[in-house]
Amino acid sequence: MKHDGKIAVITGAGGTLCSCIAIHLAKNGARVVLIGRSAEKLQKTADEITKVGGKYMIKCGDVTDKATMKRISDEVYEAWGACDYLINGAGGNQMMAMTTLTEYDPVELSDDKPESVRGFFDLDMDIYESVLKINTVGTVVCCQTFGEYMAKGNGGAIINFASMNTYCPLTRIPAYAMSKAAIANYTQWLGNYFAPANIRVNAIAPGFFVNERSKTFLGTVEEGLTPRGEQVIKHTSMRRFGEASDLLGCVDWLLSDENAGFVTGITIPVDGGFLTKSGI
Repeated sequence: MKHDGKIAVITGAGGTLCSCIAIHLAKNGARVVLIGRSAEKLQKTADEITKVGGKYMIKCGDVTDKATMKRISDEVYEAWGACDYLINGAGGNQMMAMTTLTEYDPVELSDDKPESVRGFFDLDMDIYESVLKINTVGTVVCCQTFGEYMAKGNGGAIINFASMNTYCPLTRIPAYAMSKAAIANYTQWLGNYFAPANIRVNAIAPGFFVNERSKTFLGTVEEGLTPRGEQVIKHTSMRRFGEASDLLGCVDWLLSDENAGFVTGITIPVDGGFLTKSGI
């Protein structure tokens, strides 16, 4: 099996994309460490791993809390040794860090502004910072805590999660876009820094994938799209949303020293052609 004997640490392992990656790696011989805040979500991933005969351990914690991640990394090392793969999938966005407007409108500064309107000047900065923190600091903390054992051992591969926002910010989500742009830059920086330790660092930039959140904001091709979903599909060459399994080939390649041993510091879009269409 292609990942036989490898140890994979996966944050955000209860989410749609990273749960699929975790199950895939376990099915192909890796022992996987499932990290997330929700034990219930992680257990659902673990149950699927059990069905394919894989091995796992569940660790709950906040990826931005270095003390917690250090404890977990120590526990993983004591039980299984240094990880070979680190996949930094934890992240997210929050409603109060999003505008309801797609561009400035004087109404957001008017005295009779409707309650439904949330412009740039209304954004809650504590929540804004929390989005930046989970998407950036959480990635850095895990690279420090798990990367330390990788550097002391035989190296390995790290995959960070970028976004379409890495290349061009979408409307309404400034904090998330800002954080995902930072991930690509950080991936380049860390790829260079970790090269002497034989640790390759790359990132994947998923396009628009099907999950419960996307169904709420975008709808589905099969059951009907929201206006925003229609815009996304118009800009997606393949005229569909991605499925989690669409990421697996890229993940396998980036993790493989045999196939991607001279690849580090890059961010790869897996987007159905979204970035190829200007909309003109």
